[in-house]
Amino acid sequence: MLIRNTVLERIFDGEVDLVFRRQKRPTVRTGGTLRTQRGMLDIVRIDSVALDGIVVGDARRAGYDTLDELLVDLTAKPDGDFYRVEVRPGGDDPRAALQQADELDDDEVAEILARLDRLDRGRRGDWTRQFLHVIAARPHVRAPDLAASIGWETQPFKEHVRKLKALGLTISHNPGYELSPRGRAVLSKLPS
Repeated sequence: MLIRNTVLERIFDGEVDLVFRRQKRPTVRTGGTLRTQRGMLDIVRIDSVALDGIVVGDARRAGYDTLDELLVDLTAKPDGDFYRVEVRPGGDDPRAALQQADELDDDEVAEILARLDRLDRGRRGDWTRQFLHVIAARPHVRAPDLAASIGWETQPFKEHVRKLKALGLTISHNPGYELSPRGRAVLSKLPS
């Protein structure tokens, strides 16, 4: 579930606690969490709702000035059911702390390298170390340019970088990426 940055800021500032969506099926569940670029969101509750079940108070809780503004946004998408999603800030993204953890003992390095090896056993073959080297050499370079430089298409490249980010090895920027302190520590342990 994507949430606009302006709405995210208002959620984390305590001004908004409802999000409405029109979808064929919900992409979040009650009790779950959602990772955003601002931090984690707790999904307090998600309910299917009829359009006539949405009231002015709901619109205000979702950051709209009027109910009509919310209804226009919701009905812009032609298909799907309507969902009311209650959210609250859920704290920092755990990857942020992981990214900063750069003092790794031998066991931690071995565990990370084993995870990289597992990723390399996928259908694309070896790619993790190449990506780490490319991102280290060209920080903040646009993803399409990085992907092209190693013969990858942009979308698969980005999907694979997200796998490295989940391990705390990269940080996303606009544009591009850089190695996190943890990523630099791992790279320094790799054979040349």
